[in-house]
Amino acid sequence: MKKYIYVVMMSLIFFSCDKFLDIAPKGKQLLSTVEDYDQWLNDESLVMGLASPYCSFNYLGDNVDMVNLSSPPSVVTELMYTWGPQFSLLMNEAPVLWGDHYAKINLYNTVLLGIDKATGGTPAQVRTLKAEALLGRSLEYFYLLNEYSKPYDVSTADSDLAVPFVTSNDVTQVVPGRSTVAQIYKQVIEDLKAAIPNLPNDNTSNRFRGSKAAAYSVLARTYFYASDYKSASEYAALALANSRATMIDFNGTLPTSNLLSIQADVIYGRMVIGSVYPSLDFMRSFGSNDLRVRKLYYSTDGYTFTQRGATLFMPAYTTPAFTYSNTGTSVQEMKLIVSECAVRDNNIASALKELDEVRKNRINKNSYVPFDSDSQEAVLIEVLKERGHELAFNGLRWFDMRRLDKEGRMKTVHRYNAKEEIVATLEPGSNQYTLRIPSQVLIFNPGMPQNP
Repeated sequence: MKKYIYVVMMSLIFFSCDKFLDIAPKGKQLLSTVEDYDQWLNDESLVMGLASPYCSFNYLGDNVDMVNLSSPPSVVTELMYTWGPQFSLLMNEAPVLWGDHYAKINLYNTVLLGIDKATGGTPAQVRTLKAEALLGRSLEYFYLLNEYSKPYDVSTADSDLAVPFVTSNDVTQVVPGRSTVAQIYKQVIEDLKAAIPNLPNDNTSNRFRGSKAAAYSVLARTYFYASDYKSASEYAALALANSRATMIDFNGTLPTSNLLSIQADVIYGRMVIGSVYPSLDFMRSFGSNDLRVRKLYYSTDGYTFTQRGATLFMPAYTTPAFTYSNTGTSVQEMKLIVSECAVRDNNIASALKELDEVRKNRINKNSYVPFDSDSQEAVLIEVLKERGHELAFNGLRWFDMRRLDKEGRMKTVHRYNAKEEIVATLEPGSNQYTLRIPSQVLIFNPGMPQNP
């Protein structure tokens, strides 16, 4: 039986019509000019973030709750919340996450494979658009790596299986085998570095599009989750130095527009609608003077955090300018990467400096006290806590849980139904920290190894 690229095919079938070119299949005769390809990179599906529209991926994290859980779990968010072996129960549906990522990769591959034959434009414009496609594709492979392969381990990365590295946009092509973790990380890093010279210096007018700082930021994130903290710190610093993005001070004037594409703190934007129920323990971990609580969370129990399901992370209800959350990269993510890398290198002063620059923009200035300690472990715990607060629901918590689990820093996580009964458990070191390949993919590719 011929193995077709189901990873892409099923996703494209279920994608809604493209607003730019909806009268013929993408990748065919309509893309003829450089301008066509430029508009292609503005496609709505490419600016949407991880597990859009609401970043259902957040439900894998230990900071969420779901009181009204069905028995048995049946919808995607419930299956994620209980770490089910599969998130899509219907075989005729595009596989959640996997299908989304490969559909976007298909669109980026279309640019990489076709733009050299396009008319109009200049050679420099062609190089820039190819660089943007490499950048966007690299971000999608970063997600696939950290969803469907084991956390990076230098001792096993050469043998640990990752995902197929697809470079074609032809859905009838034979699927390549699963590459190793080391191979995909190497390819992502090489592609990002190759893209940088041809990327624009600034993307301030549309932060969904690429820039040198955007590529530096994705490199920083990639090295960070590969535990190469020296390289992660270097590229995070480059991202900050080469971007015009700045943190938004919650003590000051907030944005008047909810357009994520021009939000001040975005380096490389991907848009989702903020909407998830946080756990009581997570909400209780905030200080009483933390401005994020009332600016980002809606409460029906007077912010006492005594009732499950009474608090909702949905900034649209409290601060409409923050309606859309960014699953792309931001100034605060880069600063927290620099801070954590510094403390892991026992550079306490640098770690505290970057930590303070984030916290002072989030804590009430009238009662703000910088965190101070000369203990490496105490500072690391505080940096991790701040990372958990600042990047809570932009799709990174699950990835952080995976890397922290490798260090023995994750406790057992339980899920509860409305009766406070345990319905699912995630143990330290569990194979559940690596998602299983979707059943739909294995049906069309029966020789592909499944994860444990």
